[in-house]
Amino acid sequence: MKKGFKVISFLFVAFFVVAFLAACNSSSTGGSSKGVSVGIVLPTKDEPRWVQDEQRFKDALADSEYTTEILFSQGSSAKEKENVETLLNKGIDVLIISPHDGEAAGAAVEAAKKDGVTVIAYDRLITNTDAVDYYVTFDSVAVGAAQAQYLVDNTNGSGVPLYLYAGAASDNNAFLFFEGAWSVLQPKIADGTFKIANSSEATALQDKSELTRDEMSKILGQVTTNWDPNEAINKAQTHLTAAGAEMKGDVAILAPNDGTSRSIADTFAADSEISSYIITGQDAEKASIQYIIDGKQSMTVFKDVRTLVKDAMGMAVEILDGKTPETTGTYDNGEIEVKAKQTDVIVVDQANVKEELIDSEYYEASEFTGL
Repeated sequence: MKKGFKVISFLFVAFFVVAFLAACNSSSTGGSSKGVSVGIVLPTKDEPRWVQDEQRFKDALADSEYTTEILFSQGSSAKEKENVETLLNKGIDVLIISPHDGEAAGAAVEAAKKDGVTVIAYDRLITNTDAVDYYVTFDSVAVGAAQAQYLVDNTNGSGVPLYLYAGAASDNNAFLFFEGAWSVLQPKIADGTFKIANSSEATALQDKSELTRDEMSKILGQVTTNWDPNEAINKAQTHLTAAGAEMKGDVAILAPNDGTSRSIADTFAADSEISSYIITGQDAEKASIQYIIDGKQSMTVFKDVRTLVKDAMGMAVEILDGKTPETTGTYDNGEIEVKAKQTDVIVVDQANVKEELIDSEYYEASEFTGL
């Protein structure tokens, strides 16, 4: 009888030990102490903007109980989906993703939603899916409008050759940027201030103040850079070779971002028939700030990614804390109206570069020459 009691006691002790160890193991992989709380997928490491974002995201959670892991898709939708699956296997509660291709990313975020993960589209909207909960963004239409307004404000005379360039057709933002730019440029094309130099599709539509998505697609098909500086060089060289003397001289150039702007600027500067050019940019990349100081790039649209990162990570922490994030508007992604938090943009040129980028401690003065 005593022997049987000892066996039963041992079994009870063994049971409680196993239960205790299981509970410990569960607490290390679940809740706020799990391996990864917030998964972040960024489009590429080949652009300075995204590399800077990586560190800023890490810094944003440095004093938090939550953890993050950041993966890069390197311009591949297949890699992007694989990255999301990797993060889902690590038990994330929130996914922040800036898609390489807004529509192709739908499959990846739908997998996240099935796992009960909250999806935040970061800087680029994910389209044609209902599996997006929030969108943190700069006002992309305002970016394009600001670029175009700079060209208008700094152009003299009439019949000024206008060269149009755009981002990747796979990126919804490229359409929003172009939409904003066209809203400002089209009236000035219609009144003869500008003459389109490098897009027959844009010329055919120059009397339309508002373009459909399909109409913009036709224009982007001719002037896309795919966000690739080398492709931008090739496009610019092709356009300049085809252009007659009447489309040279003093010109205006709508360039979508800083990387392509520098490439296009260098190409135009090398053409002896180009007397001068005004060219836009976006992202306030360090190399382009030096170009602006040197007079080789006219302006950039400064999107303070410190604020955007703060907004995105703040939203993620609110979700992890069981709160409902605050939003400022919505974006139609083709399937649903996605709740969005928008961040303002700032135009930077030689006149205010020190105030906006040095005095604000975004960059240090020692990083530039001739400031």
